[in-house]
Amino acid sequence: MAAAAATPTSLESAPRIMRLVAECSRSRARAGELRLPHGTVSTPVFMPVGTQATMKGITAEQLDDLGCRICLGNTYHLGLRPGPELIQKAHGLHGFMNWPHNLLTDSGGFQMVSLVALSEVTEEGVRFRSPYDGDETLLSPERSVEIQNALGSDIMMQLDDVVSSTVTGPRVEEAMHRSIRWLDRCIAAHRQTDKQNLFAIIQGGLDTDLRTTCLEEMTKRDVPGFAIGGLSGGESKAQFWKMVALSTSKLPKDKPRYLMGVGYATDLVVCVALGCDMFDCVYPTRTARFGSALVPTGNLQLKKKQYAKDFGPIDPECTCPTCRK
Repeated sequence: MAAAAATPTSLESAPRIMRLVAECSRSRARAGELRLPHGTVSTPVFMPVGTQATMKGITAEQLDDLGCRICLGNTYHLGLRPGPELIQKAHGLHGFMNWPHNLLTDSGGFQMVSLVALSEVTEEGVRFRSPYDGDETLLSPERSVEIQNALGSDIMMQLDDVVSSTVTGPRVEEAMHRSIRWLDRCIAAHRQTDKQNLFAIIQGGLDTDLRTTCLEEMTKRDVPGFAIGGLSGGESKAQFWKMVALSTSKLPKDKPRYLMGVGYATDLVVCVALGCDMFDCVYPTRTARFGSALVPTGNLQLKKKQYAKDFGPIDPECTCPTCRK
């Protein structure tokens, strides 16, 4: 099994973008501010996902009106279509989306899991077969960073070797060590350290020793922030929360902690208490597209027969555009 890189690599003078405002005395919960190129973001923060530079079912202007100050785009999908060159001509992803606030771009690593039938992982990178035209493309750490530099996101993610949280055995250890090596390659390739903040992604599956090793190695790299990856993929809640607690206990207190792919209300509350600052998930928009609404009492299934002749607002106490009208 290949070992992690022996000599840590750091971004020169990695900016301190996190300012802690308050801390809970009975948990690890904290409130803070992310000071980013396109404005300040209060934390804890949930970030809506616009995989292909748009949120499904809602406009950028509506998101702005709702107070959203950071949302996501996906490097893999945007890199394939419309491509970084075109987006760069539109003054980056901000101009392409007509979005005045902050953006975070995923590296494309998650597509190793979501498009597993179309991908092959080697030390060089991830070789994908395009779901659009079938062409083969290599997404290496360097190419992922190159695309994200062209997109101009405020926070960009390293390319990591992602395996499902339910996978066990040597593949988990291989992915963890490779993610450390790929982090060093991403750091070396990053060309806009004054404008974009590169986050590392902690891997290690549900193995305490592997995740601890990854935490120890990656925190030697002076990057602006850290993400907790490789979770929320089918494991039990107890396993999930245990790995989150382990991760936050060893991550630097003065840097943001981003828990990837988490959006259920219970998980958000628990993981804020465990010390996480940032979250993202397609859950809210996907739930709405499937005919349900998220209300204080839980999930309201609007397609039920009992609501067929109900012309009232979904939630009379809510001030969102849908409920107001």
